Amino acid sequence: MVATSSFKRVVIKIGSALLVDREKGLRLEWLNSLCSDVSMLREAGCEVLLVSSGAIALGRRQLGLPMRVLKLEESQAAAATGQILLSRAYSEALGQFEFQAGQVLLTLSDTEERRRYINARETISTLLRLGAIPIINENDTVATSEIRYGDNDRLAARVATMVSADLLILLSDIDGFYSGIPGKDMDASRFDSIDEITPAIEAMAGDAGTELSKGGMVTKLEAAKIAMQAGTSMVITSGQCLNPIDALFKGANATWFKAKETPVTARKKWIAGQIELGGSIAIDDGAAKALAIGKSLLPAGVTEVNGSFSRGDVVAIVSSNGEELGCGLVSYDARDAAQIAGCQSDEIESILGITSRGVLIHRDNLVLRSNQTNHGEQDA
Repeated sequence: MVATSSFKRVVIKIGSALLVDREKGLRLEWLNSLCSDVSMLREAGCEVLLVSSGAIALGRRQLGLPMRVLKLEESQAAAATGQILLSRAYSEALGQFEFQAGQVLLTLSDTEERRRYINARETISTLLRLGAIPIINENDTVATSEIRYGDNDRLAARVATMVSADLLILLSDIDGFYSGIPGKDMDASRFDSIDEITPAIEAMAGDAGTELSKGGMVTKLEAAKIAMQAGTSMVITSGQCLNPIDALFKGANATWFKAKETPVTARKKWIAGQIELGGSIAIDDGAAKALAIGKSLLPAGVTEVNGSFSRGDVVAIVSSNGEELGCGLVSYDARDAAQIAGCQSDEIESILGITSRGVLIHRDNLVLRSNQTNHGEQDA
C-alpha cells in the first residue's frame, strides 16, 4: 500500500472507454466517484491534474456518427461538440466538492516547442496555484495526423514532466502491465513494479485498443519512458471500478514504474548537460554567495547580461571575476533581463510594464559547478 502523502503533484489520465458508455453516453456515477477521489487527494495535500479523453466519444454520439473509424473532419466536428459536454460534466462534478475546473487544450507543438511549452506550463501552474483542477486534453478540433499525439498516454506523460509531477496515474481497462495478453496468454503474469524498461519488457507489450480507446500497452510503455526519464513515477491500474484512485492507494492491483530520480534532480541533470548556452549573466559577489547557499537569482544581483537568449533558454552564470559558476533556465528574454539588471523585484513591473515573476533564475532551474554548494530555500 502506498500513502497518498508520498506525492505532492499527481496527474491522472482517463481514457474514453472508462468515461463514456457506447450506448448510454457519459458514465456520470463513475465520474462523480473519480471527483471524490480528487477531493481525497487534495485533502492529503496533493495538487491534481486530469488528462481526459472523451470529447470525440461524447461528440460522435451527440452528432449521431456511426461506430467506425471517423474521417478527420468528422473527428474534429465530434471533438468540437463533445468538448463542451465534457467540460460541463467535469465542472459540475468537481463543483460538488467546491473545486473549480480549468480547461486546457494542447497540441503536439505546445509540448515540443520551447516557448509554447513554457507558456502552457505557466498557465497550468497558475491554475494549480489558484486552487483549480486543470482538465487537459489534446486539441482534436485542429490537430491532424501529422501534428498530434494520437493518444493521451503520451500526452499525459508530457504534461506530467512539464509540471514536474511526482506521479502519473494511467487508468486503464487492465490492472497493470502483463508479460503477455491476459485472456489470450494463459501464462501471462502481472508485474508489481518495473524499475527499467528493457527490450524484453518492450517485447511483451500488446495493443488492446478499441474504437473509443486507442492506447494500448505500447503507448503506455512509451509514456513510462517519458515520465521516468524526467523523474516522474508512473502507475498503470484498472479504472473500471468506482473510486479507482482510492482503490489504488488501498492496494488494488497495479504496476508501478519507479523513477530513479526526483523531477527536480532530473531537470537539473538535463540543464547541466546542455552544451550550447544561449548567453551569460554576470552577478556580483553577494549574489554568488547567495546562490552557494541555495537561493534563487534575483535581478538585483545581476551586473551584466550577454547574448540574445529567450525566456526558457539555458544561460551561464558568471562571477565578477569571470569565473563560470553554473547555468540555469532563465525566466526573461535577454532584452528584458538587461533592462531589469540591478533592480529590485518590486521595480520590475514599472520597468517592463508586465506583472513581475520576480526571480530571474529559480533555484530549481539552477545548477552550480561542483565546487559550489546548493542547499537553501530562499531567494537571492
